[in-house]
Amino acid sequence: MKKLLLSALTIAALTLSSCSRDNEDDNTNVVTIDPTNFQGTLKSGQTLTLDPSITYKLTGPFVVENGASVTFPAGTRVEASGGTSAYIAISQGAYIYVNGTASNPVIMTSANSSPNQSDWGGLVICGKAYTNKGGSTGQSALAEVSNLTYGGSDNNDSSGVIRYLRVEYTGAAFSSDKEFNGVSLFAVGSGTVFENVEAYMSGDDGIEFFGGAVNAKNLVIVNAQDDGLDFADGFTGSFENVFIKDIEKAGVEGSNNGDNFDATPRTNATLKNFTILKGSLAGSEHGMYLKEGTGYWNCQNIYIDGFTKGFKIKDATTDAVSNANVDNNHVIFNPVYFGATVTTQSEYAGTNTTYITVGANTGAGNSATAPAWTTGWTIGL
Repeated sequence: MKKLLLSALTIAALTLSSCSRDNEDDNTNVVTIDPTNFQGTLKSGQTLTLDPSITYKLTGPFVVENGASVTFPAGTRVEASGGTSAYIAISQGAYIYVNGTASNPVIMTSANSSPNQSDWGGLVICGKAYTNKGGSTGQSALAEVSNLTYGGSDNNDSSGVIRYLRVEYTGAAFSSDKEFNGVSLFAVGSGTVFENVEAYMSGDDGIEFFGGAVNAKNLVIVNAQDDGLDFADGFTGSFENVFIKDIEKAGVEGSNNGDNFDATPRTNATLKNFTILKGSLAGSEHGMYLKEGTGYWNCQNIYIDGFTKGFKIKDATTDAVSNANVDNNHVIFNPVYFGATVTTQSEYAGTNTTYITVGANTGAGNSATAPAWTTGWTIGL
């Protein structure tokens, strides 16, 4: 990936300065950027705090390298154009701080006057936590949509703090199997705060986790052209309070490793308080898709409606590992509510009759209606 130089234009320019806590007044590393042509590489030792009174026009890659940090104050707005060439990427060892509020979220959106899905890439974050891509514990891999390295052996790694962020009209695609999501988290560690995030109108998945151990909370995904929430490759974190609506394929897709269904460290995820609604789109892969080895799932308070099937899982001949995980009580749903449209609870045909406990619950907080915690910062609900 080419690392483009930051613009030296001074019109409405902002300052990047040394990130040394002991040298906050040291301007020897000062460069300038032009918000009307927001792109480039933030180098180690630099910090950038955006100005929420300015609309930033993202026109190419903006990459934050190891040892650098970028801060988006409440109300910051970034408008992107350029398809796959426009994205924001946080490298291993770099930090992103999104300081939105419920009444004043940070918004990353399309610059087009009539925006559409896939107008730009999205947000990519790479950490140093475990992933099972590559074949050995503690290994690293290369992120498909930024060419940045991710993965390692520090599950406590921090990539920063993200609160009250809305990402819109993302998902630009290089090919049918290489696409941006709304937000892509590659081996992001549990030291990262990832809360109150909405992916709206993504051309691919809404939010996807590739390994890592981050604990995500209060997620909203509306109108995704692939899956709503996706996790894979040894993900061992948790999700709490997730509202998903209008999904083309699966509301939630989870797997272990597409190349080696039995790879370690194994995906081991906790899912708590989910509302998953097919909405106006096809929902062709159903409420939840247990895929490619699945891993271990502990699911509590899951509310599914609008789909014809609750859970999609391949047969034991095609995916013996996923089926074995269900057989051996490594996949648990307690309780799960199926709406009237769900005529088949699960495609699983094994012998375990207790992995699903059907029972009433409020899912993300308010059954099929948007919960109170979504008020003020989300759209499309």
